[in-house]
Amino acid sequence: MTTPGFLARLGRRELSLLLLLCLAAGSAWIFIEIADEVVEGELHEIDRAILLALRTPGNPADPLGPGWLQEMGRDITALGGTLVTTLVTLAAAGFLALQGKRRAAVFVTVAIFSGTILGWLLKSGFDRPRPDLVPHGSIVSSSSFPSGHSMTAAIVYLTLAAVLIRVQTRRPLQLYLLSLALLITIAVGVSRVYLGVHWPSDVLAGWTAGAAWAVLWWAIALWMQRKGEVEMGPEA
Repeated sequence: MTTPGFLARLGRRELSLLLLLCLAAGSAWIFIEIADEVVEGELHEIDRAILLALRTPGNPADPLGPGWLQEMGRDITALGGTLVTTLVTLAAAGFLALQGKRRAAVFVTVAIFSGTILGWLLKSGFDRPRPDLVPHGSIVSSSSFPSGHSMTAAIVYLTLAAVLIRVQTRRPLQLYLLSLALLITIAVGVSRVYLGVHWPSDVLAGWTAGAAWAVLWWAIALWMQRKGEVEMGPEA
């Protein structure tokens, strides 16, 4: 059986599920590669160069840009913090529950909070120290790898975008929701490096791990919707 023939036999939903699983596997593979490089110390010089590039030459204590840009960085980084992401998750779950989609509300809550727990476990396992080249622009207490804010932002906003996309039939709205989720996720990660609380490789690892988790649960949602076990929107 040829590959084109195999793909031709797949329905739209099966093809979407296959593509999502491949994307999740690819993201997980990239995370593993980054983690391996970090453990071996291969990315330290690149991390150091990027971190210092965001500081005034000769004065690592001074981030590039005016004071309002630093304040904006702290505002953006809060979008990936525990309080904001918890409130966003509960608000979205409440909205779904009030729409009569209680199983979908439970699904979203489990997907997001299980991903948060995974992030904590990864941090504890790698236990990488925070950057010490520059002063931290935000209070931190946990280890550095992977970036919890970046991973949580990817999990929360990409998962919610996936759910909202399922209830939209217009392609421009679907693209808008996905683009907005990606923009927030990227902005949160960049802010962590700008504030000096993470190495760039921490953020990249957080993005890939979070994306892998969100896409995996997106695939699970399609599978469960097909079985009628979760109400995610119109049939694909």
